[in-house]
Amino acid sequence: MRRAARLRLAVTAVVAVAGASAVAVVAAAALTGGVETLAIADDRVQGLSAEVAAPSPGAGASPVSGVDPAWVRRNAERTGIPAVAVRAYADAALTVASEQPACHVGWTTLAGIATVESDHGRHGGGGLDAHGRTTVPIIGPALDGSPGLAAIPADLASTARHGDPVWDHAVGPFQFIGSTWDRWSADGDGDGVEDPHDLDDAALAAARYLCASGEDLRTGHGWSRAIHSYNHSDEYVLAVLAAAESVAR
Repeated sequence: MRRAARLRLAVTAVVAVAGASAVAVVAAAALTGGVETLAIADDRVQGLSAEVAAPSPGAGASPVSGVDPAWVRRNAERTGIPAVAVRAYADAALTVASEQPACHVGWTTLAGIATVESDHGRHGGGGLDAHGRTTVPIIGPALDGSPGLAAIPADLASTARHGDPVWDHAVGPFQFIGSTWDRWSADGDGDGVEDPHDLDDAALAAARYLCASGEDLRTGHGWSRAIHSYNHSDEYVLAVLAAAESVAR
């Protein structure tokens, strides 16, 4: 999608390639430290916590999804986002709403992050299979200390995800690095596997990561602070905001 490409280019200076996010640790994060907050008006983010429709009786919902299939189809058609991705973001938002009701992370916020990070798993010419797994692995550059990148050695677990025995890489549609995935890994689709290349798993992990800030994402301050915790870059926060607002329209 051209819009996604433009958004990705807008943050290339601080986000290495399509998504080495600072969940994927960008050098800017290490340099600035702390969490700054852009002045984003509350009314710009309140619409990003729109409710997700639960399935009606007999609607034929998946046994592992709490989202109305008709709602998923409508929003996939409206936004151009793959239906499997819409369902993943919505399920993650519903799960975290039950776990942390004061957070109010919206499915459109997760969609905004995934737009910037990987165009919903489509970066590099791939896509998502019926189970939400990327058909082409999305692997960021080696985090080898090159200009603009942190230096993060690989370990056995991270090497299994990206194939590099020396340096870590951000992986998957939400671009998690090894240490962050080790802490926040999730099984969003109930298949017994926690896989950062699986959008269901990655979306739930990202939602929990955002809510760990303790902020209310219905406020401009809270939303900005949460996204900034995901990637310490004002440009990134604004790119995600633009993408999430586009999805919410």
